[in-house]
Amino acid sequence: MNAAELDFLRTPVWYPVLAGHTFLTSFVKLRKDALNILIAGGDFDREEEGRNPAVKRVIEDLRQPMAAIPGNCFVSVDRCAPTDTERFAGKRGAVFSPESAWKYLVRSEKVRESARRGEVEYVCLRPFRRMNRTREFRLFLWEGRLVAMSQYNLDRHFRRLEGIREKLWEKAEDFVRSISWLLPVKTLVMDIYFTASGKILIIDLNPWGEPTDPLLLRTWERNWSCPAGIVLMDPPTKISGDVSVSF
Repeated sequence: MNAAELDFLRTPVWYPVLAGHTFLTSFVKLRKDALNILIAGGDFDREEEGRNPAVKRVIEDLRQPMAAIPGNCFVSVDRCAPTDTERFAGKRGAVFSPESAWKYLVRSEKVRESARRGEVEYVCLRPFRRMNRTREFRLFLWEGRLVAMSQYNLDRHFRRLEGIREKLWEKAEDFVRSISWLLPVKTLVMDIYFTASGKILIIDLNPWGEPTDPLLLRTWERNWSCPAGIVLMDPPTKISGDVSVSF
């Protein structure tokens, strides 16, 4: 991917183009001193808010847009979310206060590395939604066409998906066809969520190839011009009969 194509994958860039197909999102531009803190990393506590004017300013910058969002927020930056923090592990990333939002962005190595690469300009805020893990999928778009689709959460087999797999694929194909004309980048990876009503919402856009995880497609070394369809986790293997185990 060239620089312009990679830039399109930043949420503040693709959001105006695809706003009707994703979660309502607000953006807070980061001041240079806040970016420097993010790059440097380090811990955060309430005392630091009073001692460091830059930290105090960024928290105040976040306060009003977060107050406009009912309930908890999901907070990310241009190209990634703090999914490597304990807040994401314990509460799926839900935060309520601007202090917590900033704390977990600073604590995230993923976010800090993205900032060091010059990819971060904004904090992205959207209402927190406790998503059903069976409805998240990763789509693989090759030259504007859907060529593969993987179950996103790989912790287990979801039996309910087997009976609707073809329906899910057809809906995803229709969705990609309807938005393909909006995409200046035709070969990319798209994470989506099926709402309870069946509407598809875009979660994120990712570059094609490494370091993006191909999930159940296993490898990037394949003939992508041949559609692979939807790939789900296999059901657990049942062993019957006399089983002898020795150590």
